[in-house]
Amino acid sequence: MMQRRILIAGLAAVAVLAGCDSAPKKADILEKAKGAKTKADLEKALGKPTEVDKIGPVEKWTYKASDGSVTYIIVADQVTLDVTGGNKK
Repeated sequence: MMQRRILIAGLAAVAVLAGCDSAPKKADILEKAKGAKTKADLEKALGKPTEVDKIGPVEKWTYKASDGSVTYIIVADQVTLDVTGGNKK
């Protein structure tokens, strides 16, 4: 009987967690990174990016959001631009 209760509680917890959207919104990402001037600042504020593209000294760091994505353009270790994108349908 006790094992059955534990199983039911576990399944309920999984169902609740499956319904949660763990990705932040674009606005949350932009707010957390406000004032980040360097790659180190950005990584400290947001963690590792979802995707990194490099072309010479230029890097593009993209963070996925529940409502799209936020991309930061980094040149010579300096954060120079942020761009948001919508969800792809």
